[in-house]
Amino acid sequence: MNTYPVRVEARLEEPLNRGLWIVKWFLAIPHYVVLSLLWTAFVALTVVAFFAILFTGRYPRTLFDFNVGVLRWTWRVAYYTYGALGTDRYPPFTLGPARDYPATLEIDYPERLSRGLALIKWWLLAIPHYLVVGLFTSGSVISWRSDLPDGSGGMLYTLDWGGLIGLLVLISALFLLFTGRYPQGVYDLVVGLNRWSLRVAAYAALMTDAYPPFRLEQGGHELPRMREPARSPVRHTAGSVVAITLGSLLAFAGIATAATATGTAVLGQARDSEGFVSVTTGRVSTSTYALTTEQVTVAGQGVRFLRESVGRVRIETPGAPLFIGIARQDHVTAYLDGVAHERITHLAFPAGDTGYDRHPGSAPGSPPGAEPFWVATGSGSLTWDIRPGEWAAVIMNADGTPGVTTDLTLAATLPRLGRLTWMLTIATVILLTGGIALVLTGIRLAAVPAREPSYATPAA
Repeated sequence: MNTYPVRVEARLEEPLNRGLWIVKWFLAIPHYVVLSLLWTAFVALTVVAFFAILFTGRYPRTLFDFNVGVLRWTWRVAYYTYGALGTDRYPPFTLGPARDYPATLEIDYPERLSRGLALIKWWLLAIPHYLVVGLFTSGSVISWRSDLPDGSGGMLYTLDWGGLIGLLVLISALFLLFTGRYPQGVYDLVVGLNRWSLRVAAYAALMTDAYPPFRLEQGGHELPRMREPARSPVRHTAGSVVAITLGSLLAFAGIATAATATGTAVLGQARDSEGFVSVTTGRVSTSTYALTTEQVTVAGQGVRFLRESVGRVRIETPGAPLFIGIARQDHVTAYLDGVAHERITHLAFPAGDTGYDRHPGSAPGSPPGAEPFWVATGSGSLTWDIRPGEWAAVIMNADGTPGVTTDLTLAATLPRLGRLTWMLTIATVILLTGGIALVLTGIRLAAVPAREPSYATPAA
């Protein structure tokens, strides 16, 4: 029975210091600096190896040994720090194997590699594994934005909670802090997740043609074992896997609500003397006679919701005493009919590119202040109590001349902000407590060691 050509092994070195993990990020800084350089070389050499494989079918041995050394070094540092916290022994500064170090990585050198697979395995074939490993190691929440400066769209990473490995290592760190022990079930799972990730890294770096198995091999030693391990690995039953997975999801949701609660608390502290929370959208400008917003419809249950959640609204043009008015959309449409103006299609927060929809025309028949239909007006600042209806805001020069340029600030009282902060805080406590409890339950369900089969040492 053959093993996968990428062999990742580890040995839990107990006892571990209860509090050393708190400062390992600092102790590992020299390694991080060196690895940042090594990984730059790793990427460059992988590109070179790609062309070598494409034309010769071989991975140059010197480049292969270097890149294996980078992965080996990375695994040792991850094992020492927050990829596992499995040892307090400082990692050696070497690309070569360190047989006595408790974390090892070996990759069989491939005599021949497929030229065709080199074209597709690192991106197309590896996509399923990338999705899985992304949950293990990163777990970024990704959103799409369409207001980039060049007008195109793109992905925006909004949150990164460290993935399943990060959560499990955090739980283990807390166990170490309070009990001095590393939960064996968590350890086996952490090593298994790292093993999966490193196999995918080696495959994506063209170091093997053997497709990584969709198999979570837990524990420090890979199968088949040449000798019986000192400690039997823990078997994760279906119940333990479900409990750990659901607990992780709850914990991740708790982290998200904690971040949101922090944001709302910061907003609450940013109120001005009149109780408004402001945000600056940046500069708005037009060479026409007026700037107007898109229609805002307030109707039904939305009236009460907006009044209770948004409260009073304030529009300011600091430094420019421009006319600001709010009126019903049909009145604004009638007043600006045939008048050259621009409608703001979107505002960028806190500051950035603003979109406009230009309407050609001529000058208005009268200055805006002479019209009787405005429900709220101001010079440089306007405060409005939300009412039901279809509304639009207009910004103009008071005398109706063309050319309107100003910085725009929007503000609201947000009367429910404090309550929202407390609700998010309570939700955070519930989600984190429930998530950690489920993870611990999953660990307990998996705490019974399973009898492992013995494998005979092959004859020489």
